[in-house]
Amino acid sequence: MSSRADRERAAMVQRLHARGIGDARVLDAMRQVPRERFVPPYVARAAYRDSPLPIGLDQTISAPLVVALSAAALQAGPDAHVLEIGTGSGYGAAVLSRCHRSVVTIERHPELADRAATVLAVLGYDNVEVRTGDGTLGAPDRAPFDGIVVTAMAEDEPPRALLDQLAPDAALVCPVGHLGHGTLVRYRAGRSEELGAVAFVPLVTGGAM
Repeated sequence: MSSRADRERAAMVQRLHARGIGDARVLDAMRQVPRERFVPPYVARAAYRDSPLPIGLDQTISAPLVVALSAAALQAGPDAHVLEIGTGSGYGAAVLSRCHRSVVTIERHPELADRAATVLAVLGYDNVEVRTGDGTLGAPDRAPFDGIVVTAMAEDEPPRALLDQLAPDAALVCPVGHLGHGTLVRYRAGRSEELGAVAFVPLVTGGAM
């Protein structure tokens, strides 16, 4: 007999498909990953709402549609090696890990990075490497990447260091805007494509204060 979370997860996937997410691997990943395990207990019952939720330190877990849209927009294959900037709760990294061979994810807040690493390890997402540091610098020692997802908003364009760590023809997906509101943009091969309006916390250079 399925649990309440299982039923809500299945309903979430149906909504994502109805809203235009057609990537089967992303939908399967969203169906598998228990979102309720990546949020604080006091908001766990709201885990499958179509909205961001607080995770502490003035950070949020993105709405399911944004997570799915970002993952699908990479258009990277199952053997891809991908980078995520802004680990947050670890949920986005978990979804990416079910779609691709390996994931490196970077979080500037040590507390969030440690919490995410613990949850990912407990749940068996062993193809994810969690790092603490300045995500705007990327992970040059693991580059090039077959896709990069940025989960915080750049003001004008993604950091040059991240674009330089893309493999040829790979995509970087990043929100761009001001005061927390802007557009999700895919950058690939010197071109950009707007994917839709989004709201994100700002992309910050340097370690956590």
